[in-house]
Amino acid sequence: MGETKNCTTEKSIETLLEIIRTLRGENGCPWDKKQTPETMWKCLAEEVYELLDAIEAQEPSDVCDEMGDVLFQLVFIGELYREKGAFDISEVISRSAEKMIRRHPHVYKNVNINTEEDLLKCWEDIKRQEKEDAGKKQLISVLDSIPSNMSSFLRSYKISEKAARSGFDWDDTDGVLKKAEEEWKEFTDALAGGNKDEIATEFGDILFTLSNVARFAGIHPETALAKSTDKFEKRFRFMEKELSERNVTLKDLTRQEIDKLWDKCKKEVQKKYGNKKG
Repeated sequence: MGETKNCTTEKSIETLLEIIRTLRGENGCPWDKKQTPETMWKCLAEEVYELLDAIEAQEPSDVCDEMGDVLFQLVFIGELYREKGAFDISEVISRSAEKMIRRHPHVYKNVNINTEEDLLKCWEDIKRQEKEDAGKKQLISVLDSIPSNMSSFLRSYKISEKAARSGFDWDDTDGVLKKAEEEWKEFTDALAGGNKDEIATEFGDILFTLSNVARFAGIHPETALAKSTDKFEKRFRFMEKELSERNVTLKDLTRQEIDKLWDKCKKEVQKKYGNKKG
């Protein structure tokens, strides 16, 4: 049964490769022919966010579709490197499998790991050894492994996480919450001063500290922000629809009328979507 599934998976990936080669072939698609790993990365990033939307909406059929789109982008990028003679998708899969087995000695070897902290340390030690074995430049800082092109909020979370694992952290949630309050006070002082550079700096400090609050709370700030943004968008769109039906605009309403309409939209969206990102 397992072998049959493997054959089916291999055949499916081969089908994707054949499609990509046709699209990039002599009689293929002009758009696909001119793509590079750099341009395809942008497409991949967009598809990843669409996959996140589907996961958050808890719609298995949409998740399946969006995972397919992400897979296609990945296979496409792999094919571009095959064309250059660098590697092919089979090597990508093989290396990933070997790496995952190597990084889980507590599963594939007789290595005792009792706590999550030990597990994370083991993971980092193995990654460090891999770089040494490959003759790559050794990390000077524990932060060196964090990509510089990550979104700023996500990068702030990863950097604080790495620093915390090294022992640089608050003792408890109260400590980081107190720091957030301090940063808010410094931000309001900067606002009063009117210096744009200081205001931007202090606002950045608030966001960085809040990413640490999220870490202590056991949630991911990027996901939390995505949920809140989606919730606001649904409510605002509902409000636009309501205003259109009344043939008025926001500028025609008083502050009190806007607040009343917003409360109505919040209730209607909650009723429609429930806990599914509403």
